Amino acid sequence: MLHAIDALPDISTAELPGIYLEVLSRADERLKKDSLDASGLTLLRVDETPDPGGAQESATVFATAKGVKNLRKKVDQFRTEDTPDREKDGEIIPGRPKNADLVQSVAAIMEAGLRALWRSPAEKFPVAGDATVWEVWLEPETSEAFIAAAPGYGVTIGADRLAFPEDIVVVAQADHVQLAQAVRQLGGVRALAAPTITAEFFDGIDVAEQAQWVDELLGRTTYTDQDDPGYVTLLDTGVSRAHPLIQPALSAEDRHAANPAWGLEDVKGHGTEMGGLALFGDLTSKLLQANPVSVANRLESVKLLPDAGMNPHHLLGVVTRQAINTVEQVADRRRTFTMTTTTGEDTPHDGAPTSWSTEVDQLAAGVSGEIGQQRIVLVSAGNTDNFTFGAGNYLERCDHEDNEIESPAQAWNALSVGAYTEKTVLPDGETAQALAPFGDLAPASRTASWSSHWPNKPDVVLEGGNWALSAMPPPMRHGWLSLLSTHHNYPVRSFTFTFDTSAATALAAKEMTELWSDYPTLWPETVRGLYVSSARWTPQMRTHLPVEPNKGHYTPLFQRYGYGVPDMTRARRSASNALTLIVEDTITPYGLSERTGNDVHNEMKLFTLPWPVEELRALGNADVTLRVALSSFVAPNPSEASRGVRYRYASHNLRFKLNRADENEAQFLARISKAAEKPDGPESDEDDLWEYGSNRRHVGSLHIDQLTCKASDLARRNLLAVHPVTGWWKSKKLLAAGLPSVRYALIVEIDAEHVEAELYAEVQAAVEAMVAVQNLVVI
Repeated sequence: MLHAIDALPDISTAELPGIYLEVLSRADERLKKDSLDASGLTLLRVDETPDPGGAQESATVFATAKGVKNLRKKVDQFRTEDTPDREKDGEIIPGRPKNADLVQSVAAIMEAGLRALWRSPAEKFPVAGDATVWEVWLEPETSEAFIAAAPGYGVTIGADRLAFPEDIVVVAQADHVQLAQAVRQLGGVRALAAPTITAEFFDGIDVAEQAQWVDELLGRTTYTDQDDPGYVTLLDTGVSRAHPLIQPALSAEDRHAANPAWGLEDVKGHGTEMGGLALFGDLTSKLLQANPVSVANRLESVKLLPDAGMNPHHLLGVVTRQAINTVEQVADRRRTFTMTTTTGEDTPHDGAPTSWSTEVDQLAAGVSGEIGQQRIVLVSAGNTDNFTFGAGNYLERCDHEDNEIESPAQAWNALSVGAYTEKTVLPDGETAQALAPFGDLAPASRTASWSSHWPNKPDVVLEGGNWALSAMPPPMRHGWLSLLSTHHNYPVRSFTFTFDTSAATALAAKEMTELWSDYPTLWPETVRGLYVSSARWTPQMRTHLPVEPNKGHYTPLFQRYGYGVPDMTRARRSASNALTLIVEDTITPYGLSERTGNDVHNEMKLFTLPWPVEELRALGNADVTLRVALSSFVAPNPSEASRGVRYRYASHNLRFKLNRADENEAQFLARISKAAEKPDGPESDEDDLWEYGSNRRHVGSLHIDQLTCKASDLARRNLLAVHPVTGWWKSKKLLAAGLPSVRYALIVEIDAEHVEAELYAEVQAAVEAMVAVQNLVVI
């Protein structure tokens, strides 16, 4: 130990949180463990391994700079100081070198590698080379910092979390070098392991043991007692109240059917699966953790599908409206309508509206239904057929026009949900391989095969499971690659596998309802915009882009993944280096000219944004990212003559514009007026630095784009306008009866990433001083 401690690197000036040490004992010696878990030292694990000369202990220790200093001090004291002499039975016993028990028990001490943190069997340690999946056990207090910074080292962190009293466990994908760099530079890692327990384990145990797991989870679960909770309203096959995990969140009077002649029980099981996901998410992680679980949502169930057969195709829109009318008669609640049924009878539709998607648009906009109110409506993208997949690249099959998103998921106002996956681990000895790589499109997820003429769909993707591919196609579902949820036939079975875009949609409903409960006064349009704007593509998704992508290269990503995977932390936060501004306002888009009597664009909203000018100027050439989302619900016009002309399907079309760094207000307004008169004309936005571009942005009723520029330039880009372009309401005949107004939500986020700037404080002060923009808030 004497020489080993001298060889350790000096971390006091290296800006590292600490250093991981591997400490080896002498043969048949026991390490002095209490000395390795004090004064800047944290003992992480102890292991005993056979040695030809006797058993040897090894310990993994995390040492801060203070801990290393204290270790060196103990060694110096061993070299130079003795403990006082002491008397025993009248005899004087000479003192020993200080810290002798510690120093003399140690044979070697060195900087630890990843193996020193490995808590699974040694033979399961990943082979060096390609990226693999790891369980990473984190210190709770620093876990979020590690999760946020790890991607900078090439480490992809999965969405699921396991919470234990002293650990937060995440799944990560990285190769040895990437993970080792992240661990060394960031610290906070308590252990590494091989992912083991999956949905397969819980589905495979016997009935009695399943019930015991249910009771254990129920005992540490708290259900919301809010006076005004958010409701996930499932339009599905019904939901069973027999399951103990479902019953506390679903009142008997909150089960309905679109057809009064139908029963309320869930005979098929699909709705109960969705209910479990909407309350708990994937049950696998909740069953494995030991910490308390809070369920923030409540459930409502409206049976949309008969127990036998299917609804007639021509009545799909009618039945959906009946389902919503039925449940809305109960009470005025904050509802997230969730529909995981689609139809292939309208395929191919090429993104154009169908009768069902148009009715969904009407219901979301509040122009249909007995109660005239805007609604959040989620629709699954629909699932592919695994028997059509061969041995080639699965993405080529998913992108094929035969696998276009099913109706009504192309509805403009609905939130269309596709699926991706982080489930790639299969059991030892399994000859099959996971089909989709970690963080890519789930094989079951349909895509938008159409051009940019119609809206980007899906809007987002969430976990939908994976398929296993053996030597011979087709790929098949696998328990290790599935999610776990509640079984409708409790107590005969407690758990069941669940997967595909249905599962992804239920997870999205869970998150959106929780977000809306956090900010219950926000409009449905705003919640949709805030949630989708939080989404980002995973590193794996971005591997399908060239090194320097242009706007056209993003098309396949939008067609597969929409805007990516939502991030609830980003949707909620307003931290010192990332903030979100929200405008909720109304606009009267069209009017009649007093001079000619013709229909004209009537109103534009101009906002002087409360940029933290001094902070941005101080950042100078540092890059900052601006992300803007504009969300409004349109009233649809699906007449045959309007097909192929998106400006005549929507009642109104809104756009946002940001002034350029060298553009004053007069020049900015002149540019907007010119663009509004020619909505189909080419728009030169390359100079504006927008990443996705107008062709991708100006479709549908949700518009999102982002730009990255120098902070000093953004300080001068402080004018943002919302203006109309042509819609079917822009009609002299219609406007003669009155000038309609519409609601919209504008969401603006500045992200300075790793730049340390107290942006929030200055923006908050500016917002409070703004009298003219009273509907601008910071969250």
